[in-house]
Amino acid sequence: MKTIIKLILTALAVIIIAKFLPGVSLDDSLTTPLIVALVLAILNILVKPLLIIFTLPITILTLGLFLLVINALIILLADKLIDGFGVSSIWTAILFSILLSILQSIFHSLIKEEKK
Repeated sequence: MKTIIKLILTALAVIIIAKFLPGVSLDDSLTTPLIVALVLAILNILVKPLLIIFTLPITILTLGLFLLVINALIILLADKLIDGFGVSSIWTAILFSILLSILQSIFHSLIKEEKK
């Protein structure tokens, strides 16, 4: 149940970011943000660890900042896999990644506070 709530909150974050960030397009369907959240979760589980291992030297050299590029690549891959979701450039994907992380942190902290 907690995973479903996290996916819904991630979908909500995707909707909010797509409304305010130019370069991110999302169709009017309500299922597309849910699909984006699900695909991002699957890609973060399956692809991201491999990318981190393959790019470990450059990640160490940049003191971890290359992880922003890896997150952007994951978002661009999701863009290619999902028809109703689009990101215009790598810079937009990096900004989308940063904003998505911030919103997810805020939403997940609200879930933890409700349990207390």
